[in-house]
Amino acid sequence: MAHQAVYQAMVEQAVAALKADVENIKAKRGTQFKITDAKPYVDAVNAMTAVEGELPEVIALHIDSVNAHYEILKALTETVRPEDDPFVEHYQTPPILEILYEEQPDFRASVEKFIAAIAENRALIGREAARIYGGLYGPTAVVDFTLSPGSTANVVNRILQGLDIPKDHKLIILAAKSFGMNTSYGLGAAFKAAVEAGKTLDEALDEEIATLQHIYDKPTEAQTELMLKHNLGGHGGHSSFDTAEYQKRYKERMRPTVLAALAKGVHPANIVSVPAYCVGDVAHHNSQSMFNFAQDPIVMAILEAHARVLENTLRSGLEKGFANEYAPLSLTVGAAAAAMAYEFVLDYMPITSVIDLLVNRFHNMVAMNPGRDSAAELHNVDMMMSIWRGWHILKPKPLGKGAEIDGVKVDLSPIDGHEVLGDIQRYSYPPCAITQRAGTMFKFADFPCLLTSEPMTATMLTHIVALHPETPIAPFRFDKDWGATEFRYVNIGYGVKGFGADPVVGYDQWKAAL
Repeated sequence: MAHQAVYQAMVEQAVAALKADVENIKAKRGTQFKITDAKPYVDAVNAMTAVEGELPEVIALHIDSVNAHYEILKALTETVRPEDDPFVEHYQTPPILEILYEEQPDFRASVEKFIAAIAENRALIGREAARIYGGLYGPTAVVDFTLSPGSTANVVNRILQGLDIPKDHKLIILAAKSFGMNTSYGLGAAFKAAVEAGKTLDEALDEEIATLQHIYDKPTEAQTELMLKHNLGGHGGHSSFDTAEYQKRYKERMRPTVLAALAKGVHPANIVSVPAYCVGDVAHHNSQSMFNFAQDPIVMAILEAHARVLENTLRSGLEKGFANEYAPLSLTVGAAAAAMAYEFVLDYMPITSVIDLLVNRFHNMVAMNPGRDSAAELHNVDMMMSIWRGWHILKPKPLGKGAEIDGVKVDLSPIDGHEVLGDIQRYSYPPCAITQRAGTMFKFADFPCLLTSEPMTATMLTHIVALHPETPIAPFRFDKDWGATEFRYVNIGYGVKGFGADPVVGYDQWKAAL
């Protein structure tokens, strides 16, 4: 059971991480991004400490990973182009997996059985790849941190269920494709690319299986190969830095930290996860794409106001008292969701209509661009999930929660009182300024990372792992009810007749989670 010092550390350190990002972005927006621009976030991370009851070796996984990431990038390049920045948080799990392969031969043997099982599950992989390609599940998060339909983790879980290897090894493999990001690959990408290149479905499935096997067999090599051909925006493969050299150096830097964590009994499923989800604020959330994005004054205003909503609400939670170590995380996610929904409500936008629009747009995208990037709609899914949850928090009791989470009132006043958001008419045709917030929130549907808020949740998750190092944190084992499912019944069993569907939770896997 956690205590007040833990809650204080979770809140203060999470708030510090987000504030470092937001204040830095405000100061640097519109400029040319340099790796050193992310130093304020690194400084905030370096102030993290373990408190009584927490395992310092877990906190070290977080701190050492961020520092290794920052220092290696700084040595390899001055900047990262926008097309390469989304992938910077995918270079950590592959080297750490390879450390585990080298240090634990029995785990490597289990991975080889899993690799063989991928080919043996040809029908499963073909069916799931085809369903994703055709948009059967609706909008999906292919790299989801739960076991939702259409996610890579969903299929990994299905393959592992019947595999005769130790359960702990199954948990590592599963975690490595959720919070742990074993390469940038998302299920179905090779299949889609092959079909759209004119190959047969059988040939496409061969390529899909070979790619899935490769990312587990030789993770760092696979990641480098994937990056050399990503071609985002038609600008060619990764060119910002030598990805193979990055992973080599990262592996060397992190080996002592990984070994120290193993020696203290940290579950390897946490070791493949913690170092990955905390590095994105260096060259992704603080990045050229973000410095471009935040030039919009309303974008910047929303970033500022929502950060204050989170800080104020969490401090109220501290004053009231948290029930356990999961409560600050729940309050963070809920308050962030409420603030996001509130922006749409202020512009008179029905939340269900926003979700319906994004779902319909997804199906149009499938028809118009069948070879779309596997991750194209994943942040749209984050937005739908957040505003759906937020709307139910905002609705008055008993229909909703009356803008309260576990008895803590969500403080939305920073939105109402912000100098830009409070006078939104000054940023449009003044009499008709009824779509400015909603229009900007649609931009955030592609880039919601600091609203949801990733640096805060990453910090809090690390503290939770430090309290329970022996228990895998990832993937989350629940139905996250992500909004789109109100329009696409894929996570309920009623009437769902597709092969592999559960009679209660449909195509979801949370009930069958390892």
